[in-house]
Amino acid sequence: MSELSTKDIMYLPGVGPKKADLLKKEIEVFSVEDMLFYFPFRYVDRSQYYKIKDITSTSAYVQIRGTITAIQKVGSGRNMRLSAVFSDGDSSVELVWFKGVKYIEDKYKPGVEYVIFGKPSAFNGKYNFVHPEIESPDDAKTKQTAGGLLGVYNTTEKMKSGFLTSKAIQNIMFSIVKNILSSYELPETLPAYILQKLNLLRLHDSILNIHFPKNSDLLQKAQFRLKFEELFYVQLNILRHTKIRSQRYKGFPFDKIGDYFNTFYKECLPFDLTDAQKRVIREIRADVGSGRQMNRLLQGDVGSGKTLVALMVMLMAIDNNFQACMMAPTEILANQHLESVCSMIGKLNIKVALLTGSTKKSERDKLLQQLESGEIHILIGTHALLEDRVVFKNLGMVIIDEQHRFGVAQRAKLWNKNVQPPHVLVMTATPIPRTLAMTLYGDLDVSVIDQLPPGRKPIQTFHQFDIKKAGIYDFVRKQINAGRQAYVVYPLIQESEKSDYKNLESGFEQLKQIFPEYKICMVHGKMKAAEKDEQMQKFASGEAHILVSTTVIEVGVNVPNASVMIIESAERFGLSQLHQLRGRVGRGAEQSYCILITSVKLSKESRQRMDIMVQSNDGFEISEADLKMRGPGDLEGTQQSGIPFNLKIANLANDGQILQLARETALEILEEDPSLDGEKNFVLNRQLNQLAKGKINWGAIS
Repeated sequence: MSELSTKDIMYLPGVGPKKADLLKKEIEVFSVEDMLFYFPFRYVDRSQYYKIKDITSTSAYVQIRGTITAIQKVGSGRNMRLSAVFSDGDSSVELVWFKGVKYIEDKYKPGVEYVIFGKPSAFNGKYNFVHPEIESPDDAKTKQTAGGLLGVYNTTEKMKSGFLTSKAIQNIMFSIVKNILSSYELPETLPAYILQKLNLLRLHDSILNIHFPKNSDLLQKAQFRLKFEELFYVQLNILRHTKIRSQRYKGFPFDKIGDYFNTFYKECLPFDLTDAQKRVIREIRADVGSGRQMNRLLQGDVGSGKTLVALMVMLMAIDNNFQACMMAPTEILANQHLESVCSMIGKLNIKVALLTGSTKKSERDKLLQQLESGEIHILIGTHALLEDRVVFKNLGMVIIDEQHRFGVAQRAKLWNKNVQPPHVLVMTATPIPRTLAMTLYGDLDVSVIDQLPPGRKPIQTFHQFDIKKAGIYDFVRKQINAGRQAYVVYPLIQESEKSDYKNLESGFEQLKQIFPEYKICMVHGKMKAAEKDEQMQKFASGEAHILVSTTVIEVGVNVPNASVMIIESAERFGLSQLHQLRGRVGRGAEQSYCILITSVKLSKESRQRMDIMVQSNDGFEISEADLKMRGPGDLEGTQQSGIPFNLKIANLANDGQILQLARETALEILEEDPSLDGEKNFVLNRQLNQLAKGKINWGAIS
C-alpha cells in the first residue's frame, strides 16, 4: 500500500468536501491513489492550433487561440444562456454556455487572450462551440505534453452538474503530478525480474505517461504495462487458487464404466454421438478417473446435445455407487431436463426425481427421505437443491446448467453436500469468447461441443421492417398449415408510456384477431409457475399453434415441431440474447426460420446486430461480436465471476494478446513457486493480498 492510498481526495487543491463526496459516490475515488488509477478513456491532440476559417463539418475537436470580443446573457430563467463572440484575428465564432453562466461571466473577460478547445457544431449555417474548454495560453502550454496528447476522462451527469468535468479531472491530475509525484516515487507493484524480462515501464513512469504522455510511444508503453499488470493479477489470482484447490481437494475416483453407462450407450442412445460429444465424454472420463476433483466448463451452442452428455456423465457416477444432481435456473428448464432424462434412460432401473419451489410438502418430505437413503439416483431441480434440508447419501456429480444464472455463493453450497466435494460440470449454451472464458472461468477446464447432431439444418434468419407484417403473417400461416408451430417474442409485458416498442399483451390480442383459426397461448415471467407450465404444455403438446412470450423462453424450451421464431422489436435485444432465442427453433429435422422485426429507424449499432444475426449461425462468432460491441460488462461480483477487482484499463474485447501473455507469465511463476513464498515474489504476494483485501475470495470455488 502506498502512502497515497491513505490521503483523502478531499484535501487536494480544487476538490474540497462537496466534490470529494461526488467523486466517492459516482466513481469510487476516495484517495489520491484512487484518483491516479482513474485513467483517461481516450486522448485528443492538443499540439495543433486551428484557424476558425478552416473549420468544416467533418472537424472533430479543435483548439483555437484568440480573444473574446463580446459576451452577453440571452434569455431568462431556465432558458438563460451565455453567448460570447470569439475571434482569432481573422474570423469569429460563437461560444455558448447553458450551465455555470455566472461562473463563466465572472471569470472570462473580453479583450483577454484565451485558448478554447471543443467540438464545433453547426447551427443556422454557422459554427459554434457549446461549453468549450477555455483557459489561458500559459495554462494550456503548461499542461500540454510534448506529444500534444491530452487525456479525456469519463464523467457522470451528476459530476458535470457539480463542476467535475473531464477538464476538472484533468486539473486535479495535474495538481497531483506537479505537487506530489514530482517528489514522491510510486512503489513498484511488479517484481524487477518481470519488468526486465518483458521490458515494461516502471509504475511511476506509466502513471505519469498515462495521464500526461510525453509522446505517443510512451503512451503506448504505459498502456501496455498497466493493462498487463491488471490482467496478470487477475490470472495469478485465479491460477494460484486453482493449484491450491487441486492440492487440497481430492476427487472421488470413478474407477469403472459399468452396466448403466454401457447399457445406455448400446441400447438407449437416441442418436449417434457426434465426434465433438465423444471427445468431451473422453475428457470428462479422464477427469473423474484421475483421483482429482473435476471442475469443467462445457460450452455448446443451442441444440448441440449437452443434456445427453450430462446424462452420460451422471451414469458414470451411478455406476460407481454415487448419486448425481442437475441444477437449472428455472422450473421450466428443470422440468424440461426431467422429461429429457426420463425419455432417454428408457428401461434402465434408475430413479429420477424433481425438486423445485413448487414441489408440495408431502412430496418433498418423501423425496428428501428417499434421497438421503440413496433410493434416488438423480435429482433434478432449481435453487431448491441448495436448501440445507436436501441431504444426499453420497453425491458424486453436480451438473449446473446455464451457470451464469447462479451466483458463485449459491453454487458453492453444493460443495457441502458431501464430506468431499463432488465433481462439478458447469454447462452453458451461451458461447463465451476465449478471452472472457480465460478471465471468468480461468480456474475451470474447458470442453466445447462445436458440432450439431446429424440431420439438423441451419436456421435461416431474416431481418424485416415492421411495415411488412402482412407478408410475415402469410408465411407463418403456411408453416402452421404444413403442421409446424411458431414463437412470437416481445421485449415488454405491458405498454410503457416511455416506450413505443410492441408489447406482449397488445400483441397477443392482435395475433388472436389475425389468426382466429389457430390456438394461441401466452407465457411471461409474471405468471405463476403452474399457469406458466400449463401454457407451455399446451404448446409443447401441439394443442397450441403459436406461443406468444417474453424472453422467459430464452433458455431450455425444447419443442422440435416449432419451426418459426419471430422476434418483435429485435433492436431491443443484445446479440447473445437474439442467438439464444433463435435456438428455440431448428431442434427438429424440418427447415426452421428466425425473423427479426424492427422499426425502419435503426441506429447504426442495431443495424449491425441484425446483419450479424442474418449472416451467422455460429454462436462463438456471435459472442465475439457481442463482446466487441458491448464490452465485457461489470466483471466484479458473485453473480458473474470470481474476479476480486474491476478492470480499469484492460479491455477483454481488444486485449486478448496481452491477456495470453499475462496468463503464460502467471503459469510460469506458479510452476516455479506455487505458493509465491519466494523472496523474489514478495511483491506479488503483497499485491494480491492488497487487491483482494476486504473482499471474499471466490477463486477456490467452481
